[in-house]
Amino acid sequence: MTLPPSTGPWQSGAAVRAVQRRTLVLLSLAQVAGGIGFGAGLSVGILLATDVTRSEGWAGVARTSTTVVAAAVALPLARAAVRSGRRISLTTGWAVAALGSALLVAVAGMTPSAPATLLLVVGLGLTGAGSAASLQSRYAAVDLAPDDRRSRQLSLVVWSTTVGTVLGPNLGVPGEALSRALGLAPIAGAFVIATVMQLVAALITSALRPDPLVLAGRYVAPRAPGAGERPSAVAALRRAWGQRPSRLALIALCAAHTVMVAVMTMTPVHMDHHGASLALVGLTISLHVVGMFAFSPWVGAAADRFGRIPVLATGAGVLLLALLVAGTSGDSMARVTVGLVLIGVGWSCALVAGSALLTESVPEADRLAVQGGSDAAMNVAAAIGAAASGPLLGLIGFAGLSGFGAVLLGLALLLTLTGPDRRVAA
Repeated sequence: MTLPPSTGPWQSGAAVRAVQRRTLVLLSLAQVAGGIGFGAGLSVGILLATDVTRSEGWAGVARTSTTVVAAAVALPLARAAVRSGRRISLTTGWAVAALGSALLVAVAGMTPSAPATLLLVVGLGLTGAGSAASLQSRYAAVDLAPDDRRSRQLSLVVWSTTVGTVLGPNLGVPGEALSRALGLAPIAGAFVIATVMQLVAALITSALRPDPLVLAGRYVAPRAPGAGERPSAVAALRRAWGQRPSRLALIALCAAHTVMVAVMTMTPVHMDHHGASLALVGLTISLHVVGMFAFSPWVGAAADRFGRIPVLATGAGVLLLALLVAGTSGDSMARVTVGLVLIGVGWSCALVAGSALLTESVPEADRLAVQGGSDAAMNVAAAIGAAASGPLLGLIGFAGLSGFGAVLLGLALLLTLTGPDRRVAA
């Protein structure tokens, strides 16, 4: 049964529907271009970090700088959306990412040194702004969406990320050919591609006119972006935490992201310990990425038809099954691969349904601050998960790491069920 939009009939107007269709197309194209850029740089970023720093410790700092900066810029990008709309916010994020990739082109031609290491950390860090823009794009997709299609339309933008994240890591060879043509260091070509594609993403998002958030503000906000102050992220998140639906969404997003990053980060190490080839490791990670993004339209349709919370519960069940399969894999690389694919699917359920639930369960005045705060929290959780996964693998093995993920999911469930439930009209 199709339910009428609870926020009013304005989303069904012909003009609004036309803007929404155009917005979804532009956001999806930007996700494809930006994803190719991010994937192209990510595929050789670890190699560049190792070559430049000649230190595993500094290489680790460089690799995590992307996630740390993605967390740090989530709230500023949300504030930019408050002041000026999604167009300025997303375009800025992709442009900053392009600047970071351009810096890495320069780093690729430098000899190992302290200045090169510093520039590496800065460059990789700035590319994290692209990750933050990519995450914010899923919320931009639902500024004009009716309630009964919110998850579906959000999932379309998530799905479009599949193209870039699958193609991007495979551009190493074309990148080397481009380097030869431009007379650059062999590893620099991937970052040239990344720079260009992230600039393309910035150009695409700059075409978001009329801006979906500004247009939505004319119908449902007491004031449009730029017309006054909004609540701080801390105050908005505190209110969101006090309501069970939004608390569930926040916890689901952070817990699923932490588990996914922690296990995915150490899977190549575990596979290498059991003699897996680089080709098999690459295939496993690629299939994991497919699990993360490729099924999102079906996840979105299910969340709209059956409800956000049932899909979140399904995602938690899939994650627990995935941890069981991966944790008991031993030297079976097939079981590891199946586990990683299932982790991707469980994460997709949490991202799509959790993002939709969060958007609709908080007051409109708090919405942007909560969205930015949730993205920051997700990336902080990812950074902690990535940093802790190595020591945990060394102490308790891959099975123990998977078990730790299951315990984390159990704690997340307890946090969801406990605490106050102070309903606030959205």
